[in-house]
Amino acid sequence: MSNNQQIVVNRIKAVLAEKRRTNRWLAEQMCKSENTISRWCSNKSQPSIVQLQEIANLLDVDVRVLLKSQKE
Repeated sequence: MSNNQQIVVNRIKAVLAEKRRTNRWLAEQMCKSENTISRWCSNKSQPSIVQLQEIANLLDVDVRVLLKSQKE
């Protein structure tokens, strides 16, 4: 893997799209800024375990659906 390839750690963006929800909706539900949600969706930063569980609950999915395995 080259140094400029980004490792995807979470699938929040994909699951939001599957559930037809927006970053703005998630930001409002979690009382977070859209900027924060955007950073999570682009994997520039990561939510805490507690926040991941809250996202999973809001999207009605198992928390494991939001995570991408690093095993290849």
